[in-house]
Order: sequence, then structure tokens, then C-alpha cells
Amino acid sequence: MEKARNMGAKALAITGNIDFYGKSGFVVASTKGIRYADADPDDTVVPYFLIKELEAGFLDNITGTYHDPESHFVAERDPEGFEAFEARFPPKEKKKLPGQIF
Repeated sequence: MEKARNMGAKALAITGNIDFYGKSGFVVASTKGIRYADADPDDTVVPYFLIKELEAGFLDNITGTYHDPESHFVAERDPEGFEAFEARFPPKEKKKLPGQIF
């Protein structure tokens, strides 16, 4: 968060668990007037879409809709290319490490 602040960011938006990220000051984005585009149009509260102001009051009187960047959907646009890219890495292994919450 400090790096983002130093780079001039005024707010951060993430998807995550409010029970974890709430401890760092994140709140459900809809409470600040920011909607998640991929949510059902009638769903105004998306509990996993979170936001944190890095500058107090930055989101006052602001409303809007967040859209994921197109780069997040590379696997959908080019499934074969994505699979070839992924194949260059060792197989993933699920681990449970000390201090891990979930």
C-alpha cells in the first residue's frame, strides 16, 4: 500500500475476503459508491470487491463501475496460447504453509 501511495495512487481496489483485508482498512467497495462490473446488475453489494482510500476523502462524491482489465482474460481469448505458456512452468502443488489463513 505504501508503494502504491508513493506512486500517486489515491485508492486501491481488490477482490478478496473482507475478514482478512478489512484489518488493513479495506471496505466493501459499494459502501463507497464503486460497483463491480462483473456482478449481477441487480446485485449492488459484492462482498468480495473491496476498496481502500489511500488519501482520506478521495472517493467522496465519486460513483462508478470497475471493469477488470482485458489482460485478465487472456485464457478466454487465446486458450491454446495460454496453455502453451502455462506448460513452460513446473506443475503447481497445493501447499498449506504456517501462518496461512485458508
